[in-house]
This record gives sequence, C-alpha cells and structure tokens, in this order.
Amino acid sequence: MRLHGTQLVNEQGHLEIGGCDTVELAKQFGTPLYIMDEAQIRTICRQYHSSFVEGLKNTEVIYASKAFSTLAMCRIIDEEGLGLDVVSGGELYTALQANFPVAHIYFHGNNKSREELAMAIKAGVGRIVVDNFYEMNIINELAQEMNLRVEVLLRVTPGIEAHTHEYIQTGQIDSKFGFTLPDGTADQAIDLALSYSNLVVKGIHAHIGSQIFELDSFRHEVQIMIDYMADTLKRTAYHLEELNLGGGFGIYYVSGDEPAQIADYAKAVQDALENACEKQNFPRPKIIIEPGRSIVGTAGTTLYTIGSIKEIPGIRKYVAVDGGMADNPRPALYQARYEAVLANRAKEEATETVSVTGKCCESGDMLIWDIDLPKAESGDLIAVSCTGAYNYSMSSNYNRLTRPGVVLVESGQADVIVKRETHADLLRNDVLPARLKYLHMASR
Repeated sequence: MRLHGTQLVNEQGHLEIGGCDTVELAKQFGTPLYIMDEAQIRTICRQYHSSFVEGLKNTEVIYASKAFSTLAMCRIIDEEGLGLDVVSGGELYTALQANFPVAHIYFHGNNKSREELAMAIKAGVGRIVVDNFYEMNIINELAQEMNLRVEVLLRVTPGIEAHTHEYIQTGQIDSKFGFTLPDGTADQAIDLALSYSNLVVKGIHAHIGSQIFELDSFRHEVQIMIDYMADTLKRTAYHLEELNLGGGFGIYYVSGDEPAQIADYAKAVQDALENACEKQNFPRPKIIIEPGRSIVGTAGTTLYTIGSIKEIPGIRKYVAVDGGMADNPRPALYQARYEAVLANRAKEEATETVSVTGKCCESGDMLIWDIDLPKAESGDLIAVSCTGAYNYSMSSNYNRLTRPGVVLVESGQADVIVKRETHADLLRNDVLPARLKYLHMASR
C-alpha cells in the first residue's frame, strides 16, 4: 500500500497516522473506524490556495463538501481560507452551525426544494447555482417575497465526456444536471434569468466529471466556456463575470492512477484561460474551482478488524471484516478499487492473495478483490487507504449496521469528530403505532 500524508510504519511494525498508532486507535475507539489525517487535509488545502488563489489571482477555491461534511471539516476549510460548496439543506445547515462565512457558500443541486432555497436565501449564501428552469422560477419568487436580489450562476452542460466512470460523468449532453449548451437551452436560461428583476446573473458553472487525470479535459472545458461567455456577450450585451469550472481533479487510489500535481492543474487552467480570452478578446473572468475528493480522499483511512476467513481451494480465499458496503459503497457502485495493509503487521511481506469482503448479507459486498497480504488471521487489523472522500458521506445503515465513528488525528492526538452510532441510534426515529404494541398472534 502506498503511504499518504503522515502515514508511516513505526518500530512496532504498526501503521501510524498523524502520530497515532492505529492498533491503539482500534483499542480506544473500536472498528470499523474512519481516520482523517488533519495535516494532509491542510497541506492539500494550502496547495490549492497557493496554486490558484495566490497564483492565478481573482480566483476562489471552494471545497465540495459532499465528499466529507462535518462541523470539524467546515472549520478546517474556513481556517485554510477556502469557500464551501453545499448541495442540500443538510450540508447548508452543517455549514451554518459551524459558523462558516455565508458569503463564501455556494449552493448546488439539481432538485433543490423550495424550503432549501428559502433557507439559503434567508441565510445570505454567496451564490446559488441554478440548475433548471423549475428552480429558477422558485428563486425569483422567493426573492420577490423577501424583497431581495439573489446572485446566481447558471449551470450548463458543455457536452464534454471526460475519461472517467460513466456514473460520475456530469458534463456530457445526456445528463440530469444543468442547461444543455449545444441545443440552445443554455441560451434560453440566460435570457430568462436576465429578464427576472430579482436575479443577478454573475456567471456560469460547469462540471465535467470526477476522478479526471487528463489535464486536456480541463483545458477543453475552459475553451468551450470562454467561447460561450464571449458569444453571450455578443448576443445579449451582458457580461458574465464569473466562471465556475467545477471540480473533478483525480487522486491516487491504486497502482496505475497517475494524477497530475495541483500546480500543473492550475497552470493548465491559467494557460487555457489566457489563450481563450485572447482569442475571443474577452475580459478574464473570476475563476472558481470546486475540489472535493482531491482535498480529503488521500487523508482518509478506514480501519477494520478481520473476522471469518473462508478458503475455496484453487478458487479464492475470502477475508471478512467488520464493515463493508454500509461504510464504503463505492466498490459496489463504481467498481472502485483500493489498496490496503495489515495495520498491526505492516512490515511483513505479502505471502498470499485474498479478497476482502464485508459483513453485509449481500454477495456484492466486496471491498477489495485479489489483494496480496501477509497470511491474515482473525483479529488482525486491516487498513484501507484513500477513503476520505465519499465513504462516511455515503454510508448507510443497511442490515441495521451502525455507522462508524470518525477520528481526526494530528501530532499524536486523536479527536472524535463524529461519534460511533449505537443500536439505540438505529431506533431513534422509529415509531411503533399504538395498534401494534399489544397485538399478539392468536396461534402463539
């Protein structure tokens, strides 16, 4: 397993993260356990700030909180000088409860409810990213009722198919997101938004996909969007001042993944921007980017305890852990691949090939197929790397499993930032109707 951030193997042969021995973390907090490396999160935030905010000027980096949203994470992002992208009332509520500066909150989503939009407008979020005509009308109505003018970006789908998994491509024409650019729908959206007296159209937004390694995809996006902004200026005489390029910058998960450096990403955007603006004689817009996975992905590790082991001679050896698709659904959803190490025996050489399975009553509950590890035994700890993004945030109570806790580690200190759920938590919202409380089957 490639080590990330502050990960190292200590003298005891144990995996250590943030100065904390993972064997001791398992004893103190139990497993499964999400471990977040604070130093790694802050390091990557600073790389983005340095490369984009300081390097490009008139640029804002906003963290896509859908990757991992907690009160503590919101505070870290604020302290590092980044903005925040939220996609639901729940994410917005979390940000507000963390006292995140509302002027730097961008509200996304393809089906925002009237209640969510009212919450965002009342809170005074910096931008609402309009995804469709339905919500555009609602925003204008709410703004009229509140006697406000709301600053918005319009999300367009530019028709770019980035090289990624089809489930997480969002910039192509056939997408649930945004106003389609090639067929003229985006023009209609611009015209309608400009006709609404309570909307202030600041610019446009596009997001071409996730886990993208090819910088040419981002260069192409910049070119298409600047061309469209220039065409809009000629067609309407209205100057769009902001260009939100979305996120999608890929990270390392397994051997073969080759993400570019953040500085190279910034340079690709800058060069493409200069060329496109010069070609169109268009003033340089403010640039916004929305990294999520690339900020927290490599900072997260999930720690499990091995339980049952099943070997089918000549076919496969299964090693089962005390978590699975309920705490990491990505392998089942996206065929995502991960690396892992026996955290309590991290110095030992691999001697066998096994497949790591979860405990859900589901044949598709597989975390890792065919990984080389030392001969595993029940009670060993297995650490799966790069689980910081879309693991906790996509976790569930399938099979009535409790969600793991989350600890933030830094300089030998481990702080709980999300409590481990209990069985009582599973019943917290259950309601038993009175008519069922005393009903007994006659045959019993």
